[in-house]
Amino acid sequence: MYENKVVLGLIRVHILHHSDSDEGFYGSWMMDELKRHGYSISPGTIYPILHEMEGDGVIRSEKVVSNGRVRKVYRITPKGREVLRELLGYVRELSDEVL
Repeated sequence: MYENKVVLGLIRVHILHHSDSDEGFYGSWMMDELKRHGYSISPGTIYPILHEMEGDGVIRSEKVVSNGRVRKVYRITPKGREVLRELLGYVRELSDEVL
């Protein structure tokens, strides 16, 4: 479905938005967050997106120990902040027009 391509792009904006905090997020948290908004995203979808975004230099991960488990916390990079600022401008402009 073509809609999936658009939604996956918007999910990347959502990821950047939530990674722009001191706490960052875990991949499983992001899956729950997206589910809260009505999107059912599998680990086979979210983790490749996170790895791609990390490879692009817009987010970074750090391994932390939580409840005896090693988990990755994702946070935005300075480049990611610039990209997010630009994307938010596009989202505002386009949503104003189409809504």
